Amino acid sequence: MKLLRILTLTLVVIGLAQAARAQSGPLRIEITEGVIEPLPFAIPTFVGEGGDGAQYAADISRVVAADLAGTGLFREIPSSAFISSVTSFDAPVSYPDWKAINAQALVTGAVATGPGGTLSVKFRLFDVFSGAPLGEGLQFSGTVSGWRRMAHKVADVVYSRITGENGYFDSRVVFVSESGPKDARRKRLAIMDYDGANVQYLTDSTSLVLAPRFSPTGDRVLYTSYESGRPQIYLLDVASVGRMALDTGGGNMTFSPRFNPNGTGVVFSLERGGNSDLYTMDLGGGGLRQLTDTPAIETAPSYSPDGSQMVFESDRSGTQQLYVMPAGGGEATRISFGPGRYSTPVWSPRGDLIAFTKQNAGRFHIGVMRVDGSEERLLTASFLDEGPTWSPNGRVIMFTRETQGAEGAPGLYSVDISGRNLRRVQTPEAASDPSWGPLQN
Repeated sequence: MKLLRILTLTLVVIGLAQAARAQSGPLRIEITEGVIEPLPFAIPTFVGEGGDGAQYAADISRVVAADLAGTGLFREIPSSAFISSVTSFDAPVSYPDWKAINAQALVTGAVATGPGGTLSVKFRLFDVFSGAPLGEGLQFSGTVSGWRRMAHKVADVVYSRITGENGYFDSRVVFVSESGPKDARRKRLAIMDYDGANVQYLTDSTSLVLAPRFSPTGDRVLYTSYESGRPQIYLLDVASVGRMALDTGGGNMTFSPRFNPNGTGVVFSLERGGNSDLYTMDLGGGGLRQLTDTPAIETAPSYSPDGSQMVFESDRSGTQQLYVMPAGGGEATRISFGPGRYSTPVWSPRGDLIAFTKQNAGRFHIGVMRVDGSEERLLTASFLDEGPTWSPNGRVIMFTRETQGAEGAPGLYSVDISGRNLRRVQTPEAASDPSWGPLQN
């Protein structure tokens, strides 16, 4: 029997292998569209092994389950349906009991604490229908304060072994946290786990901040601040929360920054004489270089993953549209031709798609298209959806959605690239401008 027995109408599975007991590698599948029936999995509460392990075991197993179920690709079987109980990590698996409740994947684990607040988590993944482990068991070690991270790491491994893709759970998002009335919002930078947990504030709300962008390594953030009275780009170190304004010279307005793929430089919009063009500079010092020179407003640049090209937003055709050009500047090619206006393009980390905001007929959408502009698909529609950002594996998009009316407020949502599994990301306050960082080390 195959591990993944999903009924599909819009799912394409490539390379679905027979999961035999002698299987030497993980099952590899490629999901190109949505699914009709998620994969049923069971995750008994992890076993406590020494110290205060039992205290963390239940919480860790719950986070793993929430990570997997939250993708829309998996469905958790409730513990009330279990026939077998798991009281020891080394106990043999009673496969018939798990087959009887239609579990196709089984995750078991154990948690132990040690001196100095150390914590270890070990786990195994089983293919129930073939009656064999799916890969070797693994163990993660850290401190009790990092228990959620270890849970996310477990979920990433399970996700990867079943889908053949990298996970995205052990990642963080930087965003703008908003409070106060709609006409006088106070904004500050904040960082959180991908699922909204562990929110930490990076700035106070004394100055307006906009459009934070993670570095490729997740240790720095670029953002725009009105601290000086005009928009100016700042660079912030996440660990120390130290920051500095980028010296672009001339006292001009600078905004919409983004790191290059290796994190050594930044591309941004700079306004001179009422006109905005794209510029780059080295973060190591100087090297300001102009990339565009037109009477249009050109902004929201985003590099391709290999750093060879750049997509950006320009009104050079009379309305906001998307263009692609070489990363060093040069002739730009328009790629958006549908009705309406296009903005905030972001290149997928896979390199195959560009996400964007579209405004048409009084509605806002988050959409994706191929890098040549073909195969445009709109994933969402609402009063105001904007500002997409990609998960590290290019499977999910997070964005800002604002509700209508005097009491309307922005919040963060995510959706997968098939347009399914639209979810609200819970934050303590109103939130906007997310930027999804890489997997943590």
